[in-house]
Amino acid sequence: MTAGRSGTQTGPGPDRRRFLRTVAASVAATTGVGLLTAADGAAPAPTGHRAVRRPHGTRPLFLGTYTSKEGGGTGIGLAGYDTATGQLTATGVVPGVADPSYLALGPSGRTLYAVDEQQQGAVTALALAPGGPPTVLGTRSTGGAGPCHLSVHPTGRWLLSANYLSGSVAVHPVDRATGALGERTDLVTHTDPPPGPGQDGPHAHQIVTAPDGRHVLAVDLGNDTVYTYRLDTGAGKLRPSSYATLRPGAGPRHLTFHPSGSFAYLANEVDNTVVVCRYDLRSGRLTPGAPQPTGTGPGTSYPAQILVTRNGRFAFLANRGHNSLTRYAVEAGGARLRLLDTVPVGGDFPRHIAFSPDERWLFAANQKSGSVTVFAVDARRGTLTSAGAPFAAPMPVCVLPL
Repeated sequence: MTAGRSGTQTGPGPDRRRFLRTVAASVAATTGVGLLTAADGAAPAPTGHRAVRRPHGTRPLFLGTYTSKEGGGTGIGLAGYDTATGQLTATGVVPGVADPSYLALGPSGRTLYAVDEQQQGAVTALALAPGGPPTVLGTRSTGGAGPCHLSVHPTGRWLLSANYLSGSVAVHPVDRATGALGERTDLVTHTDPPPGPGQDGPHAHQIVTAPDGRHVLAVDLGNDTVYTYRLDTGAGKLRPSSYATLRPGAGPRHLTFHPSGSFAYLANEVDNTVVVCRYDLRSGRLTPGAPQPTGTGPGTSYPAQILVTRNGRFAFLANRGHNSLTRYAVEAGGARLRLLDTVPVGGDFPRHIAFSPDERWLFAANQKSGSVTVFAVDARRGTLTSAGAPFAAPMPVCVLPL
């Protein structure tokens, strides 16, 4: 899944298809199982799960975890998933990355990036080379504590990261030839407005590039605020543009754009709500609407993340306390979410969810149960069907299928 325009995905370019084809040949040679890519004639995105027949093959999947916590992993987990069944198979671990709790793929598909969620926060770049596991290219300081999210600018030239404990966001240059990271070019701390109720300060939880490619949005849970910046793509500097404040105590955590680019959906961790936001493509200004229920009933359920299908018809929300996935129908061109129901996630504390690139499968990383659950996604009806027994993994907190 290409990290880039705030969760929206575009088809792989010629260079990336060529690279994935090479990786496919390598996987086939070492495992005896072919790796499907769009360039190999894989079926297009489904119009309905049962109506599409696909060839059998395996694609790679990466798992983020905590290495410093009891029950955690020893590095970035490696697995493969069957494109016909969704079944996962463990293939190894990449050591040498401390607390890689969030992962992102560069636009070329050749480099993987991970946060090092520690007191002395850092980000690590890894090369994805055919014929072997990822290799560490190097690590750079984020200038803050507890980085929990990162993303790559669509140009592939800048890595953006969010320091949760410090309430700051950082920018690192990316070497075009190797994907390695240079020294940090910017660090911005969120100081205004003041922290929300019960918060001890700002807590930057996410940083993404808007679909317009010109604006960068940073979601801060501690300040109940989403900040909009313009990224100076020559100097790697974040220029403040505007900010949108949620109601006190909302605790915004994760934002995802509708494919139109005119609306975004915000999961609020603390008050257990979702908010539809209007986005102005020219100014980058975000305008939040009224909070909406998650379908999990009274009490706090700690919504973690929201996904929107590429066709813009459905949205899915991970609820950690309720251990469920909420289904919404997206209506009025993206301006409205209609609650459909909740589906048991089959694990404990779904920290992160992700689609396979063709959106046939939805993967949920369940932190407390040490498992990943997989669901088949019906693109026409938005239904989720369990793909089988949970896959055991040490404290999975991020899942990245390619």
